Amino acid sequence: MLDFAKGDGLVPVVIQDEQTLEVLMLGYMNEEAWEKTQREGRVTFYSRSKNRLWTKGEESGHFLHLVSWHSDCDQDTLLIKVVPAGPTCHTGSRSCFKTEYNQNFLLQLERIVHQRYEVPSEESYVNRLRQRGINKIAQKVGEEAVETVIAALAETEHDFINESSDLLFHLLVLLREKGLDLQTIAKNLEGRHQ
Repeated sequence: MLDFAKGDGLVPVVIQDEQTLEVLMLGYMNEEAWEKTQREGRVTFYSRSKNRLWTKGEESGHFLHLVSWHSDCDQDTLLIKVVPAGPTCHTGSRSCFKTEYNQNFLLQLERIVHQRYEVPSEESYVNRLRQRGINKIAQKVGEEAVETVIAALAETEHDFINESSDLLFHLLVLLREKGLDLQTIAKNLEGRHQ
C-alpha cells in the first residue's frame, strides 16, 4: 500500500521506458491519480502547477501506457514502466532528461526490428532480409563478423565502429528470426557471471 501521507498527499513517480529502460520523466501522483492510472492503463499525474489531475498525452496524444509498477522499500515512491506513444517531453524529446545519446538505443533498435516483423513494409531492409530467410540472415551475421575482425586488425577506428554497428544490427535481426531477444542473452550472460 502506497504511503501518500509522507509527501502531503503526493508521491514522486519515476517513469521508465519498459523496453529501453531509459528514464523518461519524473512526476507526482496523489491517490486519485494513482487509482485512475491503474484503472485506465494510462499514466495520470497530479499537476502541482495546474492543481488538478493531468493525464500525460491528454493534449498531444503521446500517452504513457502502463506496463508495470514497483514501489520503493518505504512505499512512498513509484517506478512505473511504460510504453510511450511518442515523445515524452513537451519539447518533443523522447525524455525530459537531456543526455548526450540514448544509452539504451540497442533496446530501442530491437523494438524497431520487432515492429518491422509485426508490420512489414516493402521499403524496410529488415523485411527484405527476412524474406530471404534465416540462412541469408545468418550469413549476413557471419559476413559482418568477419568484416568487424578485419576492421579491428587493419582499418581505421571509424571503419571498426561501422562494421561493429552492422554486426550488432544483423545479430538483432537474427535473434528476432529465432524468436529470441536481448533480454534472453543478457540473462544468460548474467547467469554465466555468477
